[in-house]
Amino acid sequence: MDEKEDFVVIDPSIPEEGPSAPPPGWFDCVTGYEDSKGGENPDENYHPPPPYALPDSNQNAFVPNVRLPTVSEDVAREALLQFVEKKWTYSSKPAKHLVFKDLRPLTVYRYRLETYTESRSSAWESEPYSGQYVDGPQNGMSPPPWQVQVEYPQKYTDVILKVRVPHSAVIKGCYRCQCAGSVRCSRCHTRGKVRCLHCHGHGRVGAGKKRRMCTCCAGRGHKRCTQCHGRGVITCPTCQGQRNLLHFIQLTITWKNQVMEFIPDKLPEFPLKNFEKVSGDNFFEDENLLVYPIVGFPDQEICEMSKKGIEGHISKFSSISRILQQRQTIELVPLTHAFYTYQGKDYDYFVYGNENKIYIPKYPSACTIL
Repeated sequence: MDEKEDFVVIDPSIPEEGPSAPPPGWFDCVTGYEDSKGGENPDENYHPPPPYALPDSNQNAFVPNVRLPTVSEDVAREALLQFVEKKWTYSSKPAKHLVFKDLRPLTVYRYRLETYTESRSSAWESEPYSGQYVDGPQNGMSPPPWQVQVEYPQKYTDVILKVRVPHSAVIKGCYRCQCAGSVRCSRCHTRGKVRCLHCHGHGRVGAGKKRRMCTCCAGRGHKRCTQCHGRGVITCPTCQGQRNLLHFIQLTITWKNQVMEFIPDKLPEFPLKNFEKVSGDNFFEDENLLVYPIVGFPDQEICEMSKKGIEGHISKFSSISRILQQRQTIELVPLTHAFYTYQGKDYDYFVYGNENKIYIPKYPSACTIL
């Protein structure tokens, strides 16, 4: 093909591609949103309404009597058998023939504090304007960030909602293409063609007698630009050829359940991280706008952590978000230390959680001692 067939004549009125983000001073000032910037990342959270006072520490959170969970030998053996079946290196023979010496139930409490928060931030966003409705200042002033009405999700669920701030929309010419609807192709620099990567622009590949024409570019040394399809220009990626943009303030509302969990470490030989995957018996639950620290509970570490956790959550989250609700619970997590013998040797393992999970430091070999 003759080289002239690939020559592209570009309309001089079509501009170079401009910045992907609006230039400084591009947006109008909207009362209550003076610091909103353009782009995908919202500004810092808006300060919430005045924080609530810390609950009176002299108030009591009533905790009922606690029963100690028990595990029978049959349950302990069956749990061990199910555990062993999933371990291909373990034999089920020891689990079937072990002799229990003692099943020792242990009292394990799990304290959990949940603080459900709401935070709000905003940023200018835009979309191509093709004649859609414009909710601008002509319809009134935009409500402040914390007065924009939204439907609230179920409590204690993490949700992010993006809504347009009422009456904040405005139409402006596209800053990226200067209202042309098209921009020059940056990949081929308006030539409509790019160098062939297979032959590096030489039109031929190989060396010596094996040198031959490049089949990827038919010997031309270049190929048609796939970005502009050989035209040298592309549709403006920002306004999508519409020439104008509809700008608006987008409010990002984030609901997040801030969680703190605590289990007193009173059994060094049992890893606390194992409790993360099991459930317990939830025998105490206290829920309010702000909960009171627990006092009078048999385990003083739980009382101390309740007070520390509540004060910490209020101090940390009330300045950057609005606290919608708090909930604190105490679970009794089943934990039984099983002691047994097998072939004259002593062993032990743990059965824990309502799911009867197994933690075993050492499992005996099934080999018979001669």
